[in-house]
Order: sequence, then C-alpha cells, then structure tokens
Amino acid sequence: MDYRKSATEVLAAIGGSKNIASAAHCATRLRLVIVDNGKVDKKTIENIEGVKGVFEASGQLQIIYGTGTVDKVYDEFINVAGISGATKEEAKAAAAANTNIFQRFIKTLGDIFVPIIPAIVASGFLMGIMNALDFMVKNGFLNIDTTSSIYVFANLFSNIAYVFLPILIGFSAAGVFGGNQYLGAVIGMIMIHPNLVNAWNIATATDIPMQNVFFGLWKIKMVGYQGHVIPIMISVWVMSHIEKRLHKVIPAMFDLFATPLISVFVTGYLALAAIGPVFVIVENAFLNAVQMLIAIPFGIGSFIMGALYAPTVVMGIHHMYTIIDLGQIAKYGVTYWLPLASAVNVAQGGACLAVAVKTKDPKIKSLCFPSSLSAFMGITEPAIFGVNLRFFKPFIAGCLGGAVGAMFASIIRLGATGTGVTGIFGILLTLSNPIGYILTFIIAMAVAFAASWVLTPSSLIDANLNTEPVEENKNAQALGSVDEAKADKDLRVEVKPVKEAPVDVASPLGGKIVSMEETKDETFIAGILGKGVCIIPDGDTVYAPDDGTVIALMGHAVGMKLDNGVELIVHIGVNTVELGGKHFEALIANGDKFKKGQALMKFDSKAISEAGYLMTTPVLVTNSFEYSDITCAPFGDVAVGDKILTAIK
Repeated sequence: MDYRKSATEVLAAIGGSKNIASAAHCATRLRLVIVDNGKVDKKTIENIEGVKGVFEASGQLQIIYGTGTVDKVYDEFINVAGISGATKEEAKAAAAANTNIFQRFIKTLGDIFVPIIPAIVASGFLMGIMNALDFMVKNGFLNIDTTSSIYVFANLFSNIAYVFLPILIGFSAAGVFGGNQYLGAVIGMIMIHPNLVNAWNIATATDIPMQNVFFGLWKIKMVGYQGHVIPIMISVWVMSHIEKRLHKVIPAMFDLFATPLISVFVTGYLALAAIGPVFVIVENAFLNAVQMLIAIPFGIGSFIMGALYAPTVVMGIHHMYTIIDLGQIAKYGVTYWLPLASAVNVAQGGACLAVAVKTKDPKIKSLCFPSSLSAFMGITEPAIFGVNLRFFKPFIAGCLGGAVGAMFASIIRLGATGTGVTGIFGILLTLSNPIGYILTFIIAMAVAFAASWVLTPSSLIDANLNTEPVEENKNAQALGSVDEAKADKDLRVEVKPVKEAPVDVASPLGGKIVSMEETKDETFIAGILGKGVCIIPDGDTVYAPDDGTVIALMGHAVGMKLDNGVELIVHIGVNTVELGGKHFEALIANGDKFKKGQALMKFDSKAISEAGYLMTTPVLVTNSFEYSDITCAPFGDVAVGDKILTAIK
C-alpha cells in the first residue's frame, strides 16, 4: 500500500489543510476534527486505498484503516498536510468546540442518561414481566403463588429505578456538569422528599398543602417530582455552578463544610420554589405536544415521526428521546415512543439485509450481515453509517419501513413499560401485547427490505466489484475450427484450489467471552475491523497466542502478525485511547518478534474501570477478508491459550 498516496487523497477529499481543526489517531482510526464538514467528500474517502469505513462521531470524522496501517497513514498525513499532530485530549477539546450549542446540549443529555440506562432497562424489563404475570394470573391463564417471596420481592424491585429516578439523574448530571455527584444526588432526594405529596398520587390527593416562597411573593404546591426529568437536570446544573463558584471564593479552611451547605440549601430552595414549578410546565407542554402528534388519527403523526427518526440518529440528537420515554412512563404508565423507535431500528436492519442478500461483493456482504443483525438487536449505527447511508437508497427504504411500522404501532396503541432497549429484546418491555410488537417488527422489516431491494440496483452496490476474467486454454485459439465456442468450452481448464488446513488462534487473555455488542462501539459490532471475539479479562496481561511479530503498539492496543498468517489486534477496553497510555505498560516494542505465551502488555483493569471505561476487549482477525470464514468460540469462560478463533481459507 502507498501510505503517502492514501494520505494525500484523504487530504484532498476533506477539503485540504485549511479545513483541519485537529488531527489525531488511535489504534485503528484516523480521527480528524473538520472546520467545515460541507467540504468533506465521504464517498471519495470510502474508495481510497486502505480505507475500511468512514463516519462522524463525537464531533470527529473517523476514517478506519486498521491496525498497523493507520499510524503509517497518519505520519504521512501530518507531513503532506503540513500540520502538527494533536494529543487525544486536544483532539477531544477541538471536537467539542467544533459543535454548536444544540449539539452540545444533545451530547450533554447523552452523557447524563447513557450511564443510568442499565438501571432503567432492568426496571423496565422487570415491570413488563410482572405486568404480564399479573395479567395471566387475573385471567386464569397461570396459577402461581403471588404471596411467595420471589413474586412479592420482584414486584417491589420492578419499578425501583423509576421511583428514585431523580436521584439517579442528580448523581449522573452532577458528574457531567462538574459538580459533586453526591450533592447532585441530594438535590434529587430533596425533590422527591417523602414530606412532599407523591406526584404519582396527586390525582387522588384530597388536600395538597401550599407554601409561601420568596417572602410571600407567591405560593407553590408541596408536590414531589417523581418521574420528572428536566426540572432535576436544571436544578443540578444550577447547583454545580454555585458549587464551583463557591470553591473559588471561600477560603480553604471553610470550604469543606461551607460550600456543600450553601450549595445544597440555595439550590434546594430554588428547585422547590421556582425551577421545579416552571420547568414542570415546560416538560408537560413538550410531552403533550408529542402525544398529540402520536394521537393523530390513522397513525399519520407516527408515520411522520417514524420517517424522521433515523435522520435524527444521523444528526446525533436521538438522546433527547429518553426524556420523552421517561416522561410518558411517568404520565401514562407506558411509553408510546419506544415502539416507534424500535420499528425504525428494525427497518434500517431490514434495508441493510436486502443489500446483504443482493450484493455479490464479499466485502460488502460481510459488512451487511452483522450490521443488519446489530440493528435487529437495537443498535443501528453500523447499518446506518456503514451501509445504508453509503448507498443512500437503502437509508430511504429504512425510513419508509420505519414510518409504516411506527404507524402500525400507533394504530394499535402499542406501549412499552421501560426504555433503553429496542429490537428483538424490546418485546420484554411490551409483554402486555407481544403479538402487536412482533407484527410491528415484521411490518417494519418487510417494508424496508422490499423497498431497499427495489430502490437499490445491483449496479450501485457492486460498482466497485472487481471481477477477474476466466482463464481459457490458449490451445483453443490455435484450432482454427469453425465451432470455436465448442472447442473453447471443451478445452477449458478447471483449476481447483488446494484447500489449506484451518488455522486455530489461542486466547491472549483469560476471562469471559461475551457478545461484541457489549463494546457499544459500532466499528467493532459491524466487524469493519475484522471478525473476532470480545473478552472481559479477569487478569492484567496480554500474552502472545502464537509465534509472531508486533506490527502496531498503541498503548491501549497491540497488533500482531502471527507466523501462521493471521493478523490480530487486541484492543484493551473501549475508547481507552483517551487515556493516552495511562494504566498500560508495553512489555515489547513495535517490530519485535515474540514467542507463544510471551507477555506482551500489562494493564490495570481496576484503574481503567474506575476511570469510566469499559474493559470489554475485542480480539479481532484484521485480515478476515483473506479467509472464507472465521469461526468463534461460544460465550463463556476462557483461559489463556484456549482456542477462541478458527480461520478457514
């Protein structure tokens, strides 16, 4: 590969050096912060030699090259662009500065809600299961002891995340806004204090106490904020700013007790007296508008929202929908929004699946199948960014399928008891009407698949397919026979390739093999960097799975070429490039040869986890395209040296 040529072509496709705000790279991707994204030609970048994919995320244009290639391209890129490389921290800061106020707001929402989604999902699943059991018991379909400890405790646990949601939001929001997270949790506690009338019981409350505030200027109802989101976030934002300002002006000897006291008291008073009452009105108006749209007869409003949902994912503003889900659950007991989102996600998977079936290009096919499966599981980024947007017409087909599926879900009034999970497993949140959910799934997928199949010609998806002409026996040309076609056919030589023995790859880590989706990284999930397994390590060392050579060493990852021909990357954790090598120790240098079982890298998994990073570690065959198939070991425990992959020629 000509690394300089590839770098030069990328530079031209992004609009030249003046369009670069920052340039950095990790173990697999060139990460560029662009001044004007309108000057970037993604189609051209996708067809540049060595590029395995391109997408935008977190304010960065990420161009995937893979291990052992990206560092060489990066060096040439910096050289031909005439710029200096940035550190990971500088690139991250430049990416944040490159977004507008609305994009930063949406990113903030994502930063607040993503960490608490597992708690919300757990409660939502359990609520759905308990509602289904209760329905079956009451209607005589099931006979179980509802007084047993398991049943009683399950009922008790089922809505726990929603009961104390303000505390979870307060804790998470304080971390995002730079405040003390425990003080943020206290603000959440204040807003659901048991002395306040529970917001969920307000409809049946006969006497709601009133309280004069701001020295008698007006009165407020002493009602809690169970199920509310926006008032909690605004209150914690105020608290964080007060706390940070107080840290600067209060002497150190008084700061320990004075700052928390003042921060909590002032914010708590403002939260109950002004912020809460005002922003509850704003939140309710927003939710009512959404519900009015969904309630338009014949599902027309939902059709529109279903068509527009995927474009909002592309724009990165879909994190705001968590507010809708949580608000509707608090107000109606279920969210009507999540089934719409699920229909859209499934539809993008259906459109991607049509491309997978239709294409003859093995590279595109190997990308499409895992991407469509990922979308069926509720994670659409690989299908949208890796396939559908690339050919565009499948994306439109996915939007159409999502619109039709969302319309059907709205017509049958399909609701979900929780949020955070769509796709196949979303059925656990809709156990009150599982048939309706399954039909929504099928309709969305089928419409998108059919539309993608019809709209996307083979010439579009196979435009870059390299077909090699069949070698004919040259003796046929010398026959001079009138029946040249017959002679040519009879003398054609059929060459049967010699099958090579499968190559086994041992595990470089001990731990537990889990689904690649647990990385929550679309590049790994879609298999863009190659097929492989994902391991949650139980040790602190990466060992050589076989004899070979180090071809890439990035602090958080090690790429190697084994003597058996397999090229492998061990990417320790997710997004750990941001640590800049902290908590990692390389025991070998780039270009060094190693023996099977040799220690290659040590890492501190506890420190990495405490820094907020997932320890899920992809182990990928980066030259998967050279093999007809890569088989993986099943999920479960694995020891160093156990077989985890088999590469078949």
